[in-house]
Amino acid sequence: MKKFGILATIAILAFTLAACGGKDNKPAAANANTASNKQSEAAADPIKIKIADTSTNPVFRVAKNKGFLEKYGIDAEIITFATPAEGINSLFIKQADIGWGADFPSLNAVSKGEFSIIGATGTDTEASAAQWKLFVRDDIQSAADLKGKKLSTLRGTFLPYLWDVYLKDNGIAAADTKEIGQGGFDEAYVALKKGEIDASWVVGATLIDKFKAIEGVHELTDMSKTSVRIGGTIIAPNSLIEDHPQAIANFLKALDETSKFIAANPDETADILFKETKQPKEATIRDLATNNWKIGFTQQSFDSLTNQKNYMVGAGIIQNDFNLADKLSLDAVQQAVPDQFTYSK
Repeated sequence: MKKFGILATIAILAFTLAACGGKDNKPAAANANTASNKQSEAAADPIKIKIADTSTNPVFRVAKNKGFLEKYGIDAEIITFATPAEGINSLFIKQADIGWGADFPSLNAVSKGEFSIIGATGTDTEASAAQWKLFVRDDIQSAADLKGKKLSTLRGTFLPYLWDVYLKDNGIAAADTKEIGQGGFDEAYVALKKGEIDASWVVGATLIDKFKAIEGVHELTDMSKTSVRIGGTIIAPNSLIEDHPQAIANFLKALDETSKFIAANPDETADILFKETKQPKEATIRDLATNNWKIGFTQQSFDSLTNQKNYMVGAGIIQNDFNLADKLSLDAVQQAVPDQFTYSK
């Protein structure tokens, strides 16, 4: 009887503990299942890639530094270029696997090579447009004064389009100015300081402060006062998209999670960028409102690309017209962030 009583007590205790613990174990089980699902997604398509980037963009560096890419089985190397356009061009010689930039260099690339647009950065906003400042020499007090002047245009970027629209809106023929092709903002800064050019579009807190400090130079206007709105897109080789469809979706998920982390942790983001590229912390924080991404693809993304493509075809920049929809590979972004995908074919 004594033995039976001990066994019965143990059974009752076990039942009681199970009953008490069952409710508390559900969240733990859910978390375990979520973690398991994430690991399964990463394990489904691990990949090693090189990403073309610039020194002022926080998204990729934070994604790598905080482990968002690693979580999804992505071993990434970041290669720094002077402009996003240079980074996109590096895909042609296989120096990088993934690039990002404004519509102009992305469209130029997909028109010439076996590349596709895999998502948009969500930066085609009024606030982003206002960050593009036009700095001019002091003898230029209005757009009309640009006639006969030397205008900086960074090679491979959308700036020729911006100049064309701005000049036309102000009744000036582009032929009555001289566009000077340059490799980056630093080159434009030196040229404006030396008087070798008369005007330059600039973006980013650090660069804006540098240009403001040039003697005999002032800000004339910003891009939000024009009709130009430039989206940002991410592109990749078709071979990579076809061989690693889950990895592309995982990559975009990682970037979306990174953007949310950046929004919630501006100071840590600034610390990471300062450590890796020496970008001043205060400049990073000032730029975050327009520099941070919202991965997705919307009808506005498509319309922006369409308007830019039409200009490039009309100007002879794209010599062989193409169907834009054929250069979009959006299954991954639709899978990764369905709530931020509102484009319908």
